[in-house]
Amino acid sequence: MTKALKDKIIKVCNLKIQQKGDNVGLSFYAFFANKNDNPELLMEAATWWIMTHKLDHFEKAVKILALVNK
Repeated sequence: MTKALKDKIIKVCNLKIQQKGDNVGLSFYAFFANKNDNPELLMEAATWWIMTHKLDHFEKAVKILALVNK
């Protein structure tokens, strides 16, 4: 995982947890605008989420943080 993606995931997860609490769920689309303005980073996130970790569509932000910080 690139540093850019890791930093983005950490930032978004922390923000969502702060706003909605520890039980908030996210999909990997939460890390991107509703535009396909960075397809390489989107594919990196999708591959990490779906192929590497076999995650469901929505996962708890705290779980995602734990995986990113391994």
